[in-house]
Amino acid sequence: MTAHLLCVDDLGPDGVEAVLKLTDSMVEVGRRDIPKVPALRGRTVVSLFYEDSTRTRLSFETAAKRLSADTMSFSVSTSAVKKGESLRDTVLTIEAMGIDALVVRHASSGVPWQLAAWLAGSGVSVVNAGDGWHEHPTQALLDAYTIRNEHKAGSLEGLRVGIVGDVKHSRVARSNVFCFAMLGASVTLVAPPTLLPASLDGWPCDVAHDLDEVVGELDVCYLLRLQQERMTEALVPSLREYAFSYGLDLARAQRLPAGALVMHPGPINRGVEIAPEVADLPCAVITRQVANGVAVRMAVLFHLLTAPADGEVRLDG
Repeated sequence: MTAHLLCVDDLGPDGVEAVLKLTDSMVEVGRRDIPKVPALRGRTVVSLFYEDSTRTRLSFETAAKRLSADTMSFSVSTSAVKKGESLRDTVLTIEAMGIDALVVRHASSGVPWQLAAWLAGSGVSVVNAGDGWHEHPTQALLDAYTIRNEHKAGSLEGLRVGIVGDVKHSRVARSNVFCFAMLGASVTLVAPPTLLPASLDGWPCDVAHDLDEVVGELDVCYLLRLQQERMTEALVPSLREYAFSYGLDLARAQRLPAGALVMHPGPINRGVEIAPEVADLPCAVITRQVANGVAVRMAVLFHLLTAPADGEVRLDG
């Protein structure tokens, strides 16, 4: 059966732990003078991005190249999509070229699942790089890895994580809630009611509407960008008022417990969800998240495309 990564639940606790453990090996590869291994030599990984992306796209492409996979990058602006080609025909055309993995980002929720159905029996693994407001599993994995390596606890077990801001439009929030809870963290969503999903049934988390009430208890303060491009109505009175109520300024950052981390999936809006001086504090590990993204995505591609019977990891052939 072909392995896919469409959501965090596809991995389960054991799979998440396996990917995080494998990431340690990929970090070691990245520290070599020549950060490249032949683990996926002869395999082809395609980036199929229907939405703009910098970090995720470059991260996956770098990850594939460091594993010696061949890469292809699909650009909507220069493709037959502009001539009316359907998503299904585009995907089947790419599959016919002989590929092993398809990394997809799309504005519509559920597209990665549809692609996996269309490619059933082909042997192509589908990796969800973000679908609409729904899921972004590799972001959750890299965030979990960053917390485990940067927080003094060395684990998410028992940590108090606050995810602050525009939860309603965030695929990162959903994936992180399920991933962090799976690893033993206590998660609280902090946002005004207008920036929360209509239903949180099944989400393993608490909800708070006042950042000042909870900030002093957070081991991790995870900030989300206010996604104005996805809003079809006025959900906050103004950027200034939002920043006043939910932005992490220096005064709030100083109330975080000793050793707490400040995180953000990027791109950050300085002066809105996070003050410029806070983004540059030692406790802000935003650039570490980006750096860990390459290693985590290397681990994901290796995990999906290589399944040694004895479970031994062989990166150098």
